[in-house]
Amino acid sequence: MSTPAPLRVAACQLGSGPDPEANLLAAEDVLDAAARQGARLAVLPEAVDFMGPAEDAAAVAAPLDGDFAARMAAKAVAHDMWILAGSVHERSPGTDRMANTAQLFAPDGERVGVYRKTHLFDVELDNGFSYRESDTVRPGDDLLLSDIDGVPTGTAICYDLRFPELFRIYALAGARLLALPAAFTHHTGAAHWELLLRARAVENQCFVVAAGQIGPYAPNGHSFGHSMIIDPWGTVLACAPDRPGTLAVADLDFGYQDDVRVRVPSLANRRNDLYELRKLHV
Repeated sequence: MSTPAPLRVAACQLGSGPDPEANLLAAEDVLDAAARQGARLAVLPEAVDFMGPAEDAAAVAAPLDGDFAARMAAKAVAHDMWILAGSVHERSPGTDRMANTAQLFAPDGERVGVYRKTHLFDVELDNGFSYRESDTVRPGDDLLLSDIDGVPTGTAICYDLRFPELFRIYALAGARLLALPAAFTHHTGAAHWELLLRARAVENQCFVVAAGQIGPYAPNGHSFGHSMIIDPWGTVLACAPDRPGTLAVADLDFGYQDDVRVRVPSLANRRNDLYELRKLHV
């Protein structure tokens, strides 16, 4: 398989709140900034459309074919850029729960991929924070491996990061890049965000682009930020400043990735005679 050309990517950091229109305008602004820095792929965070009380999210949930998608498609065309449009609260007919849904737009404006978060954030943390995403969100059942300018790219969302099997399936399917919209809590992010991102990069010898929400949101949440780009050796190539509307931008060198995979052939050295990992739903 040939080595892809270098790809400039941007992890876009936002501080979304309860106003969907204000959130969308902020997302458009940060995409414009990514384009000015020459990004060919821009990744937005989780919950671009709304950050606030879970019981209020249903009021802003919408079908995918709406204003958000139209405006993301328009930005993709205007900037000749791939956009992984973070995630939004998707309303679907026939269910009382939403989906937490990422959409990939090609430079021609076509939506070429959809991924619905598969692992839901049901936790009781030792700082008193409690959250049950599954009360309002239904999990997705399908993975998304996309071709972005010849770069096989696997998509996951936030809490998915804690499930290494998902990322190994992507790597075994040929992924070179892993893209992660997120809204990690400050408590868990300070402890685990960079650690987990670097682990997923090293164990799968992939580039990782992780875009996060940052700052407080109602009623008592606080997102960690630290959007970053990591190479297959585990080196942090770029990290966004600690404020909304900022970027981490880096050029991905897939020749370097090939060299890492030759020097430490951990994917090739797997013991398939002892264990296997496979996707059950095709």
